[in-house]
Amino acid sequence: MTKKRYFSSESVTEGHPDKMADQISDAVLDAIMANDPNGRVACETALTTGMVMVMGEITTDCYVDVPKIVRDVVKDIGYTDASYGLDYNSCAVLVTIDEQSPDISQGVTESLEFRGDKADKYDEVGAGDQGMMFGYACRETEELMPLPIVLSHKLTNKLAEVRKRGSLSYLRPDGKAQVTVEYDGDIPKRIEAVVISTQHDEDITLEALTEDVKAQVILAVLPKELVDDETKIYVNPTGRFVIGGPHGDAGLTGRKIIVDTYGGMGRHGGGAFSGKDCTKVDRSAAYACRYIAKNLVAAGYADRLEVQVAYAIGVSRPMSVLVDTFGTGKLEAEKIEEIVTSVFDLRPGAIIDNLRLRRPIYRQTAAYGHFGRNDLDLPWEALDKVEELKKHL
Repeated sequence: MTKKRYFSSESVTEGHPDKMADQISDAVLDAIMANDPNGRVACETALTTGMVMVMGEITTDCYVDVPKIVRDVVKDIGYTDASYGLDYNSCAVLVTIDEQSPDISQGVTESLEFRGDKADKYDEVGAGDQGMMFGYACRETEELMPLPIVLSHKLTNKLAEVRKRGSLSYLRPDGKAQVTVEYDGDIPKRIEAVVISTQHDEDITLEALTEDVKAQVILAVLPKELVDDETKIYVNPTGRFVIGGPHGDAGLTGRKIIVDTYGGMGRHGGGAFSGKDCTKVDRSAAYACRYIAKNLVAAGYADRLEVQVAYAIGVSRPMSVLVDTFGTGKLEAEKIEEIVTSVFDLRPGAIIDNLRLRRPIYRQTAAYGHFGRNDLDLPWEALDKVEELKKHL
């Protein structure tokens, strides 16, 4: 007998202060990747009222105008008025950046294996840190992602769309969405609840805002067959959301790691993505794990599947590879793990080459999720290993 359960995920708009920090960090990374694909970047951003600080460790041969990048991102997001608490044209921009530690650089540039006598070029690049990374995929949606996070991202994306095109011109950039889905076992059956909190101009009434957001955002996005008379809808449940963005809360890079990934449905190793170049396995290996999990599910290995890899700093080959199919696998997990290690090269250098990660592709991922993005051409979302994997079934 299956069991009714509820699962919730949230997303935030591009004007949320933490997401602003992620976008600025990734915009700096993109600017360096465009001119120096071998640059080493660990860029962090902090925001508060009237101020943006960019800090971290960057080693590169190129020059990037960090203050201009910051102002361009803030303007693009929509903070163009000093009354919002942050204005791209007048905000203070502080930059404090050092070079990457030579101790870390040594382990990445020349791995433990390569310091032996091996000739394989992918043994040359060691992992940029220790840690574990996860990837997840499931059959709930066409994106092979969990339904709650997919719908949450679509809602926040829609909030930004109606604001920017002027349909709801009184909206401001900050906002959040949360979706609760009712499951029968592992099968999504209906939407139990939706919560939207969106920043707005002072003179709009809650009644008008609620009516507009329901019509132009919520009901425009949610699948009609999953909404019923029992679905609960909340818009700005506090009653007012005028003060927002960095004026309402400080923002920091890397504080929305569950929004960035699977909405809490899959495990997380704890490492954030934004502002990190591809030698950092927090980012590149998490992308590789999603790539593996998605291709395995698409190839019919399981209905739900999670991949974990673990690394040691300065060592190219993973410490471990683990597959969990949550009881839905067509093969034993140990057999799938053998297939994974034979089909996918999980050394950082191989991941970087195979997924073409030394490119300026990162800022576009820094809002509305890094995975399941059918609106973007992301190499880790490709299904180009499906036919090869089917041969092993």
